[in-house]
Amino acid sequence: MLLPIYIYGHPVLRKVSEDITPEYAGLSKLLDDMWQTMYESDGVGLAAPQIGKNIRVFVIDGSPFEELDPDCKDFKKAFINAHILERSGDDVPFNEGCLSIPGIHEDVMRKDRIKIAYRDENWVEHVEEFTGTRARIIQHEYDHLDGIVFTDHLSALKKRLLKGKLNNISAGKFKQSYRVVLPK
Repeated sequence: MLLPIYIYGHPVLRKVSEDITPEYAGLSKLLDDMWQTMYESDGVGLAAPQIGKNIRVFVIDGSPFEELDPDCKDFKKAFINAHILERSGDDVPFNEGCLSIPGIHEDVMRKDRIKIAYRDENWVEHVEEFTGTRARIIQHEYDHLDGIVFTDHLSALKKRLLKGKLNNISAGKFKQSYRVVLPK
């Protein structure tokens, strides 16, 4: 089922998400719906807060970046109860966008190496290191679990320059091809 995407300014995007237990009702269906919604919306990742649920769950398919970074080939994962343990390496800029902030793309600096603990869709625990584009995609989606959106990483000047566009997005003045939930 296609789920609506919650848009910039909605309070659900600013809450810190909670871990879940293996008994979380409907998790398998939720993950299926998140994959479908992400693909239909042309995203490479989708976090549960973006669909109105403050739980520590996100899905990623980095294959659209395979040409840029061969490590993204077949990089499709679900992350449950994810917690970044370490960020290291160089700060690297990359032009990011977000389904919850349609039409805005800006360069964001992020560390190029992370170590993360998470569970997969079969509830198997993992502690892994990721680098490059994979680390960036994970950090972008992970931020949603902590109530952070990519524009929070921009300079004060850049945020001021984008304020009008962000206000328009919150007011529903944008075009997109997917269903949305606007802030009240």
